[in-house]
Amino acid sequence: MTERIVVVGFGPVAARLVDELLPAVRSGLAHLTVVGEEAEAAYNRVLVADLGVGRTTASALALSDAAALIADGVDVRLGVRVRRVDRARQQLILSDGTSPGYDRLVFATGSRPVIPNLTGLNPDPSAPVLPAGVTALRDLRDASVLQAAVAGGRRVVVLGGGVLGLETALAAAEEGATVTVVHNGPHPLGRNIDRGGGAVLAASLRNCGVRVAANARSTGVEHNAPDGGFSALLLDDGSAIDGDLLVLSCGVRPRTELAEGCGLSTGAGILVDHKLRAHHEPHIFAIGDCAEVRCPEPDCTECRTARGPSGLVGPGWRQAEWLAGYLTLLASGTPDAELLPALAAELPGVVVLKARGMNMAVAGEVSAEPWDEEALAAGAVNGRARLQIAQWADPEHGRYVKMTTRAGVLEGLVAVGMPRTAAELVQLFERGAELPADRSLLLRLDGPDQVAAAGAADPERTVCRCAGVSGTRIAAAVTDGCGTVGEVSGATRAGTGCGGCHDDIKGIIEKHFQGAVA
Repeated sequence: MTERIVVVGFGPVAARLVDELLPAVRSGLAHLTVVGEEAEAAYNRVLVADLGVGRTTASALALSDAAALIADGVDVRLGVRVRRVDRARQQLILSDGTSPGYDRLVFATGSRPVIPNLTGLNPDPSAPVLPAGVTALRDLRDASVLQAAVAGGRRVVVLGGGVLGLETALAAAEEGATVTVVHNGPHPLGRNIDRGGGAVLAASLRNCGVRVAANARSTGVEHNAPDGGFSALLLDDGSAIDGDLLVLSCGVRPRTELAEGCGLSTGAGILVDHKLRAHHEPHIFAIGDCAEVRCPEPDCTECRTARGPSGLVGPGWRQAEWLAGYLTLLASGTPDAELLPALAAELPGVVVLKARGMNMAVAGEVSAEPWDEEALAAGAVNGRARLQIAQWADPEHGRYVKMTTRAGVLEGLVAVGMPRTAAELVQLFERGAELPADRSLLLRLDGPDQVAAAGAADPERTVCRCAGVSGTRIAAAVTDGCGTVGEVSGATRAGTGCGGCHDDIKGIIEKHFQGAVA
C-alpha cells in the first residue's frame, strides 16, 4: 500500500526532504504532497539580502522546481495555507477547500520574523501589517523593497545587531546606501560575542561605512514620508534616526501555531524525540526551525541541556536527510525501520559573518575573561580541568582572537578579521581536537608569510559547513567540468546555504584553472 506523506511548509529544509523522498515517490512506495503558503517553490531565504542589493538573482536562489517535482509525481500545492490539522481523521483542512489525508505528516513550517512592539507597528506577531518603508526582509517581495532603496542610494536603518542584520547592512553600504545599525547593548551580536570581540567588530563595521547606534532602545516608528511611509526610528532618549527604509532584523520565532492548534506539545518549537516524532504522536514529525528536539524521557541527559531550534539551515538539512530515510523504511513496511539509529545530536553552532572586507567567527562559551577567577574555576570539580583563556587584540587593524580551552580543547572561540585563524579554530572546535601548546602558532596563519601558502589548506576540510561538503569533493566537481559557483552548487549542494563559503569555492575553482593554464 502506498504511504501518504504530507509536508507542511516549502522552505529550504522541506525542499531537501522532498528531494530525498523522490526515490520513494518514483518507486510507488510513497505519495508525497507538499503545501506551501508562498506562490514560489522553495528558495534560499538566507540570501534574500544578497538579492536585495543586486548581488544575485531570484533564479539563483531557487532550491526546487515545482514543474519538475510535479512531473515526478509530487503533489505540489503553492499559495495554499493549512487552516487546521484534524488528527482524529488524519487530514488537513486547506484554504482552497480541499482536505488531503495523510499517513505521515511532517511540519516544516520554519520560523517567522520577530516584529518588535513599537508605536506605529502592528503588534500582532502572527499577522503583522508593516507600513510602507518597513520590511522584515524575509521573502522575495521584501528583497525588491531593499533593492529599490539601495539602487537609489537611500538611507537604510537596520534594527537589530544579529548576523543577518549586519550582513544586510554591510552589503547595502557597499552598494551605495547610507546605513545605520541600531541595537540594544554595548556592541552588536550581544548574545554571541564577548566584549573585546564586540568592540573590534563595531569598529570594523564603522570602517566599512556602516554607522552604529549602540545602547539604543527604540520606542516607535514615524512615517511622515511623502507617501506616508517610514521616515524615522524613534528612541527612548527622545532622539530619532532618520531614514527611508527600516529593516527589522530582530530575530525569529518558530511557527508552532498549527501544531498547537491540533494539540501537539510545544516549547520554543514543536517538541519531538530523537527520531523527530512529535510527543505521543507517531504519525507526525517536525524538522528545521520549527522543531525542538527534546524527548519526553525525564532521564535523557542530552535533552536536559537542549536549547531549542538552532535556527541554522545546516542542522535542518541533516534532519531532512535522516527523516527521509526513516520515512522510506516506514513506507516499505520493513521491521528494520525501528532499528534505524536515532539522529545524531548536533554540535554547538558556529556563528559566521563573512562580508567583503570583514570576517568573523564565534562559537561556544566565550564570556569568561582571562582574569575572571570565578568563571575560570567554574565546573572544575572531580578532577575536571579549569578553563584557560588565550586572547590577542589589534583594534587598530580590526583583528581580535580569543580561545577558551579546557585541558587544551576549545570550548569557545572568537575571531574577528583573522579569516585563516578562524577557519582553523572552527575546524578544531568541531573536531574536539587539542590546540597546540603555543597558541601563537594559530595567529601566524594570518601572517604575511602564510598568504602565499593559503591554497595549501587541508583538502579534506569542510568548506561548506551548511551542506557538509569537503574541499576534496568540490575539487572533484571542478575537475568534472564545474567552472562556476552555481555549477559546483548544482553538483554538490555546496554554497546553497548561508553563502559564506562562496569565496572558498571560487578559490578552489581558480586554483584548478591556474594549474590547467600552467
